[in-house]
Amino acid sequence: MSKEGFSTIAGLLLGTAAITAGAFVTSDLALTILASICGALSLLVVYFFRDPERAIPVGDNHVLSPADGKVIEIVDERENEYLQCPSTRISIFLSVLDVHVNRIPISGTVGHLRYQRGSFVKAYKSAASEINEQTVIGIENPQHKILFKQIAGILARRIVCNVREGNVVKSGERFGIIKFGSRVDIFLPKNCEVRVKLKQKVKGGESIIGAFQNEP
Repeated sequence: MSKEGFSTIAGLLLGTAAITAGAFVTSDLALTILASICGALSLLVVYFFRDPERAIPVGDNHVLSPADGKVIEIVDERENEYLQCPSTRISIFLSVLDVHVNRIPISGTVGHLRYQRGSFVKAYKSAASEINEQTVIGIENPQHKILFKQIAGILARRIVCNVREGNVVKSGERFGIIKFGSRVDIFLPKNCEVRVKLKQKVKGGESIIGAFQNEP
């Protein structure tokens, strides 16, 4: 289970226990129903904050998916904030049922980090990439450079990012979470071959979404 969920789950479990105790003592039907609802909600939240281990692929030129979800856009566009070159944007939509722990796509150094306050439009809309609340992260190593975004959705109201500019990071390691439905965009320079298709399901830290062309 993700550590970011501990306080939320603890609060729900305590509340459920208190309501259940009240229902048991008073035999009140309304409290009994409420206790059942709270219990089911607690189980759903525990499921949401699950954090399964992943088999990290070996390969310095692989770009791993930063999130679980479905590929909803593959778009050619110029990335001007960090890459400053033509790129391919791959957008991944995370439903409330997906694992929401985010993982590092390539090994290297965090060379860019920016937090943007913004809107909370539906994460599957293209406009979300620009106007929604988000954290923008750039990673570089001696060979490669990429940019990706943690983007809040209509339900997601908190983005957790545990890396800072200058941190050395490793491909596939956990670095944050977006709570309750969201989106992740990743920008690949044109010398990186896209390895996913529209509507494909991907797993963070495990699915290879791109490969730099100098890979054997």
